[in-house]
Amino acid sequence: MGKHRILILGGTTEARQLAERLAPCADIDATISLAGRTVDPKPLPLPTRMGGFGGVDGLIDYLTNEKIDLLIDATHPFANQISAHAAQAAKRTATPVFALCRPGWERKEGDRWISVADIASAVDALGLLGRRVFLAIGRQEAGQFSAAPQHAYLVRSIDPVVPPLDVADCRYILASGPFDVADEIRLLADNKIEVIVAKNSGGDATYAKIAAARALDIQVVMIERAKPAGIESVGTVEAALQLIDQMLPPA
Repeated sequence: MGKHRILILGGTTEARQLAERLAPCADIDATISLAGRTVDPKPLPLPTRMGGFGGVDGLIDYLTNEKIDLLIDATHPFANQISAHAAQAAKRTATPVFALCRPGWERKEGDRWISVADIASAVDALGLLGRRVFLAIGRQEAGQFSAAPQHAYLVRSIDPVVPPLDVADCRYILASGPFDVADEIRLLADNKIEVIVAKNSGGDATYAKIAAARALDIQVVMIERAKPAGIESVGTVEAALQLIDQMLPPA
């Protein structure tokens, strides 16, 4: 029997860690696919495919033509469209599939969260009175906050926000995690931040801003995750490796 062919839909720390664990496996031929939203992604230890598939039908064609034995959705917890496409394509091609998705953050004593379902609800939750807002949701959807120009924004993202927000008061920081709690406290205090807008991404790399908000008694508008795409899901790389062993016969 030949090598097992695995397609990993990546873009997360967990996807990278899984790729590192699978790269030396003699019985596995794995490819990792990135959507291409990060301008300069770090090199990965597996063959890497860049760009989308062209919807569900395109992903079906890829799974079929490449004879993929297992599909792993290790995309960002808020990559709802590709996760839905992965679930549909796997079902229509009878390809085994599971998701590797880190658990979301849980509210702790002292947290002041307003939980909302989407970006539009987060914009509304900021209210009508002008506030100093730390926007930490990435660059893709930051522009929607142009609908609330009464606020002063500090926007942090890995890549530049293009086009910039159409508001009177906005500054930008380019940075990627992991972040330190003490540094985040200093950032929030120095900029007199009154409210943070964040996505419940989970993990350790960007949690420092949540801990800093708790320490400074700052409100957080927390955009919660959508319901999962209806496929089996694990939360750690170790659990993913165990599931791979269960789902694929010995080569």
